[in-house]
Amino acid sequence: MLKVLIPTIMLFPTIWLSSPKWLWTETTAHSLLIALVSLTWLKWTSETGWAVSNMYLATDPLSTPLLVLTCWLLPLMILASQNHINPEPISRQRLYITLLASLQTFLIMAFGATEMIMFYIMFEATLIPTLIIITRWGNQTERLNAGTYFLFYTLAGSLPLLVALLLLQQSTGTLSMLILQYSQPCTLQSWGHKIWWAGCLIAFLVKMPLYGVHLWLPKAHVEPPVAGSMVLAAVLLKLGGCGMIRMMVMLDPLSKELAYPFIILALWGIIMTGSICLRQADLKSLIAYSSVSHMALVAGGILVQTPWGFTGAIILMIAHGLVSSALFCLANTAYERTHSRTMILARGLQMIFPLTAVWWFVANLSNLALPPLPNLMGELMIITTMFNWSPWTITLTGTGTLITAGYSLYLFLMSQRGPAPSHIMGLSPFHTREHLLMVMHLVPVLLLITKPELMWGWCH
Repeated sequence: MLKVLIPTIMLFPTIWLSSPKWLWTETTAHSLLIALVSLTWLKWTSETGWAVSNMYLATDPLSTPLLVLTCWLLPLMILASQNHINPEPISRQRLYITLLASLQTFLIMAFGATEMIMFYIMFEATLIPTLIIITRWGNQTERLNAGTYFLFYTLAGSLPLLVALLLLQQSTGTLSMLILQYSQPCTLQSWGHKIWWAGCLIAFLVKMPLYGVHLWLPKAHVEPPVAGSMVLAAVLLKLGGCGMIRMMVMLDPLSKELAYPFIILALWGIIMTGSICLRQADLKSLIAYSSVSHMALVAGGILVQTPWGFTGAIILMIAHGLVSSALFCLANTAYERTHSRTMILARGLQMIFPLTAVWWFVANLSNLALPPLPNLMGELMIITTMFNWSPWTITLTGTGTLITAGYSLYLFLMSQRGPAPSHIMGLSPFHTREHLLMVMHLVPVLLLITKPELMWGWCH
């Protein structure tokens, strides 16, 4: 664990002491080295399920893929941000990269935490850098509104969790996940226990986000610069999924009855947010709503509480993290050239950037879960486990899949096909940096087809 955490902390002096000329090169190289070292986690040797480096930090087969995704994303965020942060004063550039590095530090400590309270503290700590990135580097004036929504939704959801964790500490005497996963603290069926159950999960359902408490997400995804959108879509939403899986292990007897309304909301959310996507004119907004739709499926898979559901949820979280991040990068490259996120104004780009149209095509096919990509594997496992739970769910999940295909094609056809409008002539060509960025997003997705057990090894 420390082999990644210590180099990540060493990134801070690299950022502040490197010369302005080499700032981006050195930070990208350093973060890429961290990402490569983190790949060694995928070679799983522990038989017990946890590889403990000390009392408070450990990796298990649930957190390992999420930790590797977190580390893989930092060099990509730095690569994606170069173009629009470069004109700013050097101190602002350093601060920006520092915020991204601090976000990675908090996320590593959150996913690797063995104590629930440490997970909670790091879960909250990720708010601070994200909020600064949204409100300081966003483009429109709505960024302040987006920051407020993001902060208050997440805080209002997570305060009950803090109280629930304190109650758990009081009744069991420990908050260590290593111990709690073998004990089931809630056996009584009183109303107090039901409220405690809701308190444990609501913070994560807001973070996922579940349909109904998702209003912060479109704002928080559309307003920040590209790195903010990438880390939000790829990793911060997965904190909710990881936390839910961790808590569900302890909440077993109560979840059978109490999960019903949340599963119904998740299923309804797949349909509703997918339908909203079909009406979007804003490129980033469409990708943000598609994230809500996919994460609703993940929430449903986790709440059903079967090994298939958990496995499908993890696979879909990893695949969606890479694909939605890639889509945000592509949206940003189009925005940097046409200076518009409205799809009607920036259409027909295939004629101008043919290779980029290939990246759009592959990213969209991944988003609509084309076989044999891991997105389909995750979705099928969740749809199957939900069908097993209740055959009626197939109507909602099936319709959701059709709508996903519909809006993915709509996104591709609107942005790439058709005649190029006359007002977008003279665009700057694509850089190798941007093609490299897309390769580093999409190649892992394609490679996971060949060895998916890297994501779901924990369920054996």
